[in-house]
Amino acid sequence: MIERTSVPDQVFAQLQQAILGGRYAPGEQLPTQRALAADLGVNMATVREALGRLEQLRLVETRHGSGTHVRDWRRSGGLDALTLLGAGSADPAVGAALFEARRLLLAEAARLAAQRRTETQARTLAELADALATAPDDATALLADWSFMAALVEAAGNLVFQLIMNSVRELYLPHADAFAALVADRGELLPLYARVAAAVESGDGDGAAAAVAELAAAQERRMAGGA
Repeated sequence: MIERTSVPDQVFAQLQQAILGGRYAPGEQLPTQRALAADLGVNMATVREALGRLEQLRLVETRHGSGTHVRDWRRSGGLDALTLLGAGSADPAVGAALFEARRLLLAEAARLAAQRRTETQARTLAELADALATAPDDATALLADWSFMAALVEAAGNLVFQLIMNSVRELYLPHADAFAALVADRGELLPLYARVAAAVESGDGDGAAAAVAELAAAQERRMAGGA
């Protein structure tokens, strides 16, 4: 049984966690809507709504005459799957893959930003680097870090990079506390933000890419519990 507050959202969350967590394997048929409704203590309309949302996200598919089957979300899912995985709930390999992708995307974005940025964008990056240096606490620094990286990607002028960042934002911002290690003990990291901003302003693509890759790698180590 589940609580009665926000019932459709709770049913959706419970089913998607079961799918992403492996309780239901790819290709497996879900219990009937009637069985799910009875198990969860909700009506069938609520179950149908949840299944519809899961189908839109390509986590399940309804086959005529054979019920609802689980899809292999690693092959069928899009970037929306990142928001469903949530902070701290996925297995460590997913988190490692996310931060590896982040580092690679930011490096290429920095390289492009050095070639394409406007004067305003270069100024914004420098201002955000300064904001990190003066952030009074980790919560403020986390928002400044996100703003810095988002501004870097925007300056790259690549629409697909921006759309990826939009998807990541839906994972990152609601769970920002889980990423506090990104900006912990900022003294070591602050010169790297400044290096990225300076390299982008001067048009040094290789320098910008190297600096942001070093910054992202240091943040990865912190998130993994390393120095």
